[in-house]
Amino acid sequence: MSDITSEKSGKSLLGWSLGDWNQAYRNGANASELLNALRAEVHQQESCNGVLKEGSVWIELASEQQLGAQLIQLQQLLDAADGDMQALPLYGVPFAVKDNIDVAGFATTAACPEFAYEPPADATVVRLLRNAGAIVLGKTNLDQFATGLVGSRSPYGAVANPFNEDYISGGSSSGSAVAVARGYVPFSLGTDTAGSGRIPAGFNHIVGLKASKGALSTQGVVPACRSLDCVSVFALNTLDAERIFALAAQFDAQDAYSRPVGNPPLKTIRRLAVPADMPWFGDDVQQAAFTAALAKAESLGFELVTTDFSPLSELAALLYQGPWVAERYAAVGEFIRQDLPGINPVVKSIIAGGNSGTAVQAFNAEYRRMELLREIQQLFQSFDALLVPTAPCFPTLAEVEAEPVKVNSQLGTYTNFVNLADLCAIALPANLRSDGLPFGITVIAPAFSENALLTFAAHWQAALRLPQAPVLLGARDDESVVVAVVGAHLTGMPLNHQLTSRDAILLEQTLSAKKYQLYALANTVPPKPGLVRINDALLNSGSETGHEIIVELWRMDVAAFGSFVAEIPQPLGIGTLELADGRLVKGFICEPEAVASATHISGFAGWRAYIAHLKSQSGN
Repeated sequence: MSDITSEKSGKSLLGWSLGDWNQAYRNGANASELLNALRAEVHQQESCNGVLKEGSVWIELASEQQLGAQLIQLQQLLDAADGDMQALPLYGVPFAVKDNIDVAGFATTAACPEFAYEPPADATVVRLLRNAGAIVLGKTNLDQFATGLVGSRSPYGAVANPFNEDYISGGSSSGSAVAVARGYVPFSLGTDTAGSGRIPAGFNHIVGLKASKGALSTQGVVPACRSLDCVSVFALNTLDAERIFALAAQFDAQDAYSRPVGNPPLKTIRRLAVPADMPWFGDDVQQAAFTAALAKAESLGFELVTTDFSPLSELAALLYQGPWVAERYAAVGEFIRQDLPGINPVVKSIIAGGNSGTAVQAFNAEYRRMELLREIQQLFQSFDALLVPTAPCFPTLAEVEAEPVKVNSQLGTYTNFVNLADLCAIALPANLRSDGLPFGITVIAPAFSENALLTFAAHWQAALRLPQAPVLLGARDDESVVVAVVGAHLTGMPLNHQLTSRDAILLEQTLSAKKYQLYALANTVPPKPGLVRINDALLNSGSETGHEIIVELWRMDVAAFGSFVAEIPQPLGIGTLELADGRLVKGFICEPEAVASATHISGFAGWRAYIAHLKSQSGN
């Protein structure tokens, strides 16, 4: 287990979320101290004899000089904001960038040493994030020229899966995904043409958001298929992915394929379609994990229907069997024709094939794509989104080496069609397989449905309550606390800011056990309720009646929880609250003596309904 610590924060830096970094700086931590300590530990883990090891997450880890230059720029941003750290929502937050995305001050290689160049400026998406205060910790390994879903087509070495090094990490954004899973950074950037922002998320127990085409600028990105390429976001949790998307999704007039984020066609996701016929390529463990995920979705109230997947499968086949490979040749084909030692032979053979098609074939394929797109649009009339396994199988490195093209093709079963069909998607952890490897699902929706996808994802993650990847990998302890709130701290209520300002995450609304009574306390500003647990003896005798009371569950860092508790006035306090499903969480309790002058309001089943009643009575 890593033991990076800061003298000010007093806890490990690995596995920190955006909220952890924000909280540390609010508590007075020094950005230079934290980031230099993080860099030193990451370098220690990823290097051998001072040199990055083969198969490292990183192609280039920020040097002390590169980090120092960024810290100077960070101070300049803070000075320009008159010292207001809130004006920089990512102040001092480290992130990783896939090495086919330009970062000024770092070489761009696309995982080919001979291709390397020094970009004069940041890619647009990197610029937006750095302007918000984020710090680039380094450039990450990938399948060369973003050609592959396996993470092993790199002259810098295959990035092994951190859960089991015999297995692939997924690609092409392998390093970016593993950097998040290992807890080196709270988020990273990848790219996604055929699934490269989703497959690695599924294989590494993290969130992978592939936004709509053009939502995140690809200016400054080495093209794979320029008409289809997307910049993707990897994060430890949905909230962090949502925050990065909100900052990065800005129209870029310098990118011919950029599109302003349009009105969402989909508000909520309730009806999910599952393919009627699903190939698993002999991976029974993967199939069993998906069956369990479907059962979980149904238990959460989502309606599942089956759909004909053949139009999507045919569209997926066009990506590599049709003329779109010519786009890869248009990007780097002349370069890969050279006989250079750093060019991966599998990548070279795939890209070289893009030079064999004709213009007639290209137009015929586009006509067929549009015909299939109309069929797919009709399919989506009967459901809100597709629910699929992120990958149909989980191959080993040896299996990929034995049949590199065949296995790669299998991995794209549920990803290759998404950009061709102008859809957006989010990959989410679903559970661990019976062999301990991660299993993930992907939800796919029409373009610009990101908000609906993120809402679904937040509900999914809250219900599953899975430990994050760095916890599972031993990079950090689970230092969070779940607290139940019942009154003025509920969403939209006057004291909710005491939670949100501490980067607490809303998990779910649920019910207390039927053992409590709710009271409106007298003379409290703002008005507050008191929740009182009834003695079991009184409940059993029938002397008192218990009620199920509506509560919200919020997750926050232990340190933030301590300062939150310090703000709670008497007669309220924090104790152990029992939920209707038997879980025990921290929650608001009230001293029994305080209810003598209070109004019994259990009949409303919750504070929000009582407040609404008061407003209706007063006419406001």
